[in-house]
Amino acid sequence: MEKILAIASYSIESVNSYYAQIRSLFAEKIEVKKIYIDDPKIEKGIYADVILMPSYHMFGKIKKYIRSKCDLVFASRTISKLGLEKIMNIKEDEEVILIDESPGMTEQMISVIYQLGVNHINLKSYWSIQEKDIQDKIVIILGQSDYIPNTAKEIINIGNSLLDFNTIIDIGMKFDLMSMLNRQDIGRSYREVETANFGLAEILRVTNSRESQLDILLQVTDAGVIGIEPEGNIFLYNDIAEEVIGIREDEIINKNGIELFPQIPFKCVLKSLRSVEEKLVRINGYDVVASVNPLIHSKKLYGAISIIRKYSDTEKKQHILRKQLIGKGHKAKYSFDDIIGESDALVKCKKIGRRMAKSNSSILITGETGTGKELFAQAIHNTSPRKNYQFVAVNCGAIPENLLESELFGYEEGAFTGAKKGGKSGLFELAHKGTLFLDEITEMSMDLQVKLLRVLEEREIIRIGGNRMIDVDVRIIAATNNNIKNMVKKGEFREDLYYRLNVLPLRIPPLRVRKEDILVLIEEFKKEFKSDFTLTEKAKELLLNYSWNGNVRELRNYVEYFVNLDLKEIDAKNFPFDYEESTDNEFENQYEKRLMVSFLEAAGNNIRKYIFVLEELEKGYIDNRRLGRRSIHQIAKEKEVFISEQEIRSILVNLEKFSMVEIFKGRSGTVITEYGIRALRYLQMG
Repeated sequence: MEKILAIASYSIESVNSYYAQIRSLFAEKIEVKKIYIDDPKIEKGIYADVILMPSYHMFGKIKKYIRSKCDLVFASRTISKLGLEKIMNIKEDEEVILIDESPGMTEQMISVIYQLGVNHINLKSYWSIQEKDIQDKIVIILGQSDYIPNTAKEIINIGNSLLDFNTIIDIGMKFDLMSMLNRQDIGRSYREVETANFGLAEILRVTNSRESQLDILLQVTDAGVIGIEPEGNIFLYNDIAEEVIGIREDEIINKNGIELFPQIPFKCVLKSLRSVEEKLVRINGYDVVASVNPLIHSKKLYGAISIIRKYSDTEKKQHILRKQLIGKGHKAKYSFDDIIGESDALVKCKKIGRRMAKSNSSILITGETGTGKELFAQAIHNTSPRKNYQFVAVNCGAIPENLLESELFGYEEGAFTGAKKGGKSGLFELAHKGTLFLDEITEMSMDLQVKLLRVLEEREIIRIGGNRMIDVDVRIIAATNNNIKNMVKKGEFREDLYYRLNVLPLRIPPLRVRKEDILVLIEEFKKEFKSDFTLTEKAKELLLNYSWNGNVRELRNYVEYFVNLDLKEIDAKNFPFDYEESTDNEFENQYEKRLMVSFLEAAGNNIRKYIFVLEELEKGYIDNRRLGRRSIHQIAKEKEVFISEQEIRSILVNLEKFSMVEIFKGRSGTVITEYGIRALRYLQMG
């Protein structure tokens, strides 16, 4: 049966203040009754094992109601740090009146305040002066008071009085709960209390620092700790262990740990007196990493200690350490909502990207320079299950070959001249559980391509100069603006690596095929640059018909140029380029220009039909699908373009003759070439 503590005082506010302190330290270990003078229930009698009261005056008032044999504790009271601060802010040499619940309590509190270092004001008891002496004086009250004078210059409420350390210890002794106080450190638990018992406070501090260091260590460690005696009885069990195991401390202390946790190698360690490091065991449905060490002092065995962590927590900690070790800043900033555009081509591309995000397969993003390949890579990462881990971007074309290998795979100390002491983790390790974005993948050397292929197949790396295999769980997103298929055909890129990367292909549409996005993007860039210029209709027309070889990046540069002109209206004459000559830029050399002249002569009056076929082939190229003459004929019928299937066959043959398309055998369809795309731009602008 629990012992009962009765708290008696003049007001319920004071009682509640003491009650809160006691509960915060002793939790539910003490049954507490609240008693105050004006409570009618007091006449029924006070039944308690210990009665806590603020003064002998209070004892005189409640003595007749005590119905059981009990111990008495007269409270040593103090004030809060906030209350002391309010007093210290009073101007020097002020005469200040203090009101407490009784004359004796007021005198006691004045002595406490002086002992706390208040020596710049003159304190007087309310009970020792006349009412007229209060006029124009500062009055200090403690919590709610029934004696608030109307004539005071200022009322300062310093809050209810608090129990000082020695009273807390008295209560702990009376209820045999000192062990709870030792484990909690009263000083830490009551940082808001300003104690007047400086000697006791220092004793508590020293005692706690010397005798309770283990408890403090157990509270701050991020691992579970279980300690057993040589016979197996558990004597140590911290909060983290309770979280992992799922059994409360009071249900496990003094139980046999060897029998309770046969998975943890306690028995082996006690027998061999040798440590067992990081053994993976299964406890309470979780994978747990457990290490066990024997406790030996002066050649005597005192038991064993096990350090346990959930395996998932260990993975997260490794991730944090990798970030600190290699550096910060590897984070994906953009989502699909940041990819601006309303065109069908872009909306479809975003839908495909969102679906790809759910997978763990490698992605190969292709598209012209400036289309936003890294933007899509970041959006895919931020939509994937890996979003809480690193997004590491590497430009394979910007780093010299010899440095790229060490950046990707890391190195051990002494691996090469200039290697850092202690070695260095690579970007594959940093991206563990996250995404590694390899931009300009076609710039990677053949030797490095072989090593990358091995990582994709084995999911493990070896640092340069090392011999230890390191497991890595990384999703690869690669990107290029080159024709990687042609490079594979020419032997300039490994075919096996290409197929490993191209599990999920994503082609980003160029800006010229999503012209409806151009004005939308301009408005977005205007917001970014905090500008409000307008475009004339002629300017809009020219912008919509421009080839945009640099795509969105080029468009953003032009908007920035317009902003710096500081004009309210932008017209064609303000453009930094000559549109009449811009069509020449569609071709890379004189041969392509001459080829176009020959083609125009061959096409004759059927040029609109040729343009229609090229446009549909380009759409198929963007969507990663090949079109045959039948599918093109079906599209023509739907769009009410009058062209026969035989005409389409003839057009495709001629287009291949002029290097604008590539026809594959059987049902493999036809694909527009890079020159075909440039030729189409030229024809569209004509």
